[in-house]
Amino acid sequence: MQSLAKRIVNNFAQKELQPMAYSEPTISTPLLAKSSSSSDSEGSLTPNQSPPKELQCCIPNTLTGGLQHKSLAILSGHIGSVSCLALCGEFILSASHGKDIIAWQQPDLRRFTKFGHGDGSVKALVTVGNRVFSAHQDGRIRVWKVSRSSENIFRLTATLPTTKDYLCKFMKQSNYVQTRRNHRKLWIEHADSISCLAVYGGVIYSGSWDKTLKVWRVADLRCLESIRAHDDAINGLVAHEGLVYSASADGKIKVWEKGRSMHCLKRVLEGRRDVSWNAVIICDEGRLVYGGGSDGRVMGWERDVGRDNWTLVCDVRTHEMAVLCLCSMGEFVCSGSADKSIGVWRRESGGGLWRVGIIRGPEGPVKCLQASCYSVGEGFMLYSGGLDKSLRVWWVPKEYSGARRVE
Repeated sequence: MQSLAKRIVNNFAQKELQPMAYSEPTISTPLLAKSSSSSDSEGSLTPNQSPPKELQCCIPNTLTGGLQHKSLAILSGHIGSVSCLALCGEFILSASHGKDIIAWQQPDLRRFTKFGHGDGSVKALVTVGNRVFSAHQDGRIRVWKVSRSSENIFRLTATLPTTKDYLCKFMKQSNYVQTRRNHRKLWIEHADSISCLAVYGGVIYSGSWDKTLKVWRVADLRCLESIRAHDDAINGLVAHEGLVYSASADGKIKVWEKGRSMHCLKRVLEGRRDVSWNAVIICDEGRLVYGGGSDGRVMGWERDVGRDNWTLVCDVRTHEMAVLCLCSMGEFVCSGSADKSIGVWRRESGGGLWRVGIIRGPEGPVKCLQASCYSVGEGFMLYSGGLDKSLRVWWVPKEYSGARRVE
C-alpha cells in the first residue's frame, strides 16, 4: 500500500503523461499540470468568487479562502454514462449503462482491461476479497473472480440467483411471489433492476427498483432472505455491524437489524415530504448516517448506541439540484449532484457539515463518487463518474482555508 501511494506521488511530479500503450485515447488532462488557474477555473471558491445563490444566504460574508483541488485526469472509453465505481486492489473499476466495466490501473490511470460487455447495464459494484459483484438492470448479480494467474484477469464465475438455488426452489409453489399483475417469480429473484449493493460480515445486500431488499451469503452465493422493504424503488444501501440502511424514493431511510434468522425493521428515518432519497452513507464507525435527497439537501443523523436512538443533527442545502451520490473519506463528505458539481464538506464532531468547496468540471450530472483509501501528499484522490461518459480523477487537499458552515 505504501509503495503504491509513493508511486502516485511520484506521478504527480510529472508535467505530462507518457504515450498510451493502446490506441484508444483515454486521458485528456495531465496529472497535476502546473497551472495557476486550473483549480479556480473548475469551480473552487476563492476570496474573489461568489458561492451559488442558494448557498449565499447560509454563508457568512466574513469568511474567505477556498478549496484548492486539482483535476488530475479525464478518462474516457465507456459506451454509456458511468453509473458506479469501486476500488479493487490496485484497480479502480468503473461501470456504465453501456453494459461495460473498465479496470483502470493505479497510479498511472491507464486502462488495464475491459470486461462485462453484453451482460445488462451495470448499476452497482462491490468487491469482496478476490471477487467483484456487479448488479445489473436485468435483475441479476454477476460474480467475477480476480486472478493475476489467469489470462482473463476478471473472469465470470457465477450469476445470482445461481442454478443450484433455482433447482432447490422452483418446484414448490410456496416459493413464488406475485411481482406485478399476472406475473409470478421465485422469491430469490429480483423483478426489476438492481440499483445498489452493500457488503458486510460475509453477506451481500441488494436493493432493487422492485422495492425489495435481498440478502445473499458470500460463501455459497445462496439467497437467504427477501424483504419487502419500501413502497418505492430502493436507491441506496449501506451496511455496518449488523445494521443495514436502505434509502428509497418513498422518502424514507429504513434501518434493518440482523437477527438470528432474519432482519427486522429497527427504525425509520424520514426527511422532507415528497423528497426521494438517492444515496446513503455512514461515517465515524457507524455513529453518523447521511442521506442525499432529490431536493439538493443532505440530512444526517447521529446514533446513540446506549439509547439505541437516532437524532437529526444535520440538514444542509448542498446543491441547486438533486444529490445523486455521496461518499466519505475520513472527516470529509463528498456529494455529487445533477447540477454537474461535486460538493466537499468537513464533518464537525456533532455531525454538522462545514463547506470546504465546490468542484466544477463534469459536463453532466455526477452519478457516482469514490474516494481512494490512499493518502497522496497532503490529500486524497477522488473519482467521479456521470452522464458525460467519463471517469474524472481529482486530488482534494486535507488542509484548506475558509471552510464555511452551512445551516
